[in-house]
Amino acid sequence: MRCSVALAALAALASSALGRVYYEETFSAPDSIDSFKATKARDDVGAIKLSRGEWYGNENGSGLKIAEDARFYAYSAKLKRPFNTKGKDFVVQFTVKYEQDIDCGGAYLKLLPPTLDPTKFDGDSEYEVMFGPDICGSTNRRVHAIINYNGTNQQIDKVIQPRGDQLTHQYTFWVKPDKTFEIRIDNKVQEEGKVEDFWKVLPDKQIPDPDAEKPEDWVDGPVMIDDTEDVKPEDWVDGPATIPDPDATRPEDWDDDMDGDWEAPVIANPEFKGEWKARQIKNPAYQGEWTAPMIDNPAYEEDEDLAVFNIGYVGIDIWTVKSGTIFNNILITDDIDYASKFGNSTWADFVEAEIAAKKVVDDIESKKLEEERKAKEAAAKEAEEKEKAEAKEDDVEADADVEAEADAEPVPKAAADAADDVFDELDEDDEDK
Repeated sequence: MRCSVALAALAALASSALGRVYYEETFSAPDSIDSFKATKARDDVGAIKLSRGEWYGNENGSGLKIAEDARFYAYSAKLKRPFNTKGKDFVVQFTVKYEQDIDCGGAYLKLLPPTLDPTKFDGDSEYEVMFGPDICGSTNRRVHAIINYNGTNQQIDKVIQPRGDQLTHQYTFWVKPDKTFEIRIDNKVQEEGKVEDFWKVLPDKQIPDPDAEKPEDWVDGPVMIDDTEDVKPEDWVDGPATIPDPDATRPEDWDDDMDGDWEAPVIANPEFKGEWKARQIKNPAYQGEWTAPMIDNPAYEEDEDLAVFNIGYVGIDIWTVKSGTIFNNILITDDIDYASKFGNSTWADFVEAEIAAKKVVDDIESKKLEEERKAKEAAAKEAEEKEKAEAKEDDVEADADVEAEADAEPVPKAAADAADDVFDELDEDDEDK
């Protein structure tokens, strides 16, 4: 009996040490996509389908592909079991491929509470975590990492740049029981630290002392002062700035009665050095800008439930302009080691193969474009030569007509006059009738 109890305890400990998987989907089964149910809250939800894409590294892998342009997508799938993360590691990890060369579209997941009604899932549905890339244009792009705290959604206080190429990339969000976190892209840490330092949901630990006052003898300016030991040189000329030109002479034809008193023109004083000022030195009494000393914030209180999530569903709630985004290898677990191994076996092991496959597709496309370019050039050249040939034929025909007119015998004048008389008589007969 004791042996059975000990074995059971050991098994429980081993299970706890190994962690648990709450959701795992590689879309390898033909019916795997059926677990994602479309909302009934709107009737214009875009279609999804299984697809490996045009290029891929894993011959046996598929993913959930966003299949229609300019559509909203609202799909959710139920976890194997609800996941309350209190006292546990929380890991959400998945891969995204923007195969369509994304211009504007999200590729993030929402982790939703067990109370979700999948038929009513939409953009206003409450969620626990929203994580993943979102790209629109060249400047509006970031990795969302939003957590819900006391009913309020709070974005991470850092902008993490997503990967926007056409290859598959892996995104990992790991929150630890000690309230620290890591965000990784392709197994490389992009940001890490304390949750409360990156999501401003709690009051500051310390605040300026509201009762502190600046001392009366505090010197907060000026930073620089005149050097009291600096003396103006005796030969310093600080005026006048201009003087009469000593080389100027009164014109011989100057008439004081007519022209007024003559004055020499004014020139710049070559000895003028400007206003003298003592050199500047640092103010020895300067203490800098006064700030109140920091004290512990009486309103601050640690919250054990900060970054504790209660998850029952995983959802895709996005808008995209161009279809083609492929989600894959979705994992929700409390075991970061398992997440790492899972990521290696489903993504990292196939990175080089996917890059090579993409190059083959790119080479084929480049060859196709080159052939189309050459075909267009050949067609344009053929049309130009045809146009030149037709123009040449027209010129030949015109020359032949001119030569024919030149070779024709002229009608004798007498015959022409006789013909005119005949026509005149015919016209007179018509008038008599």
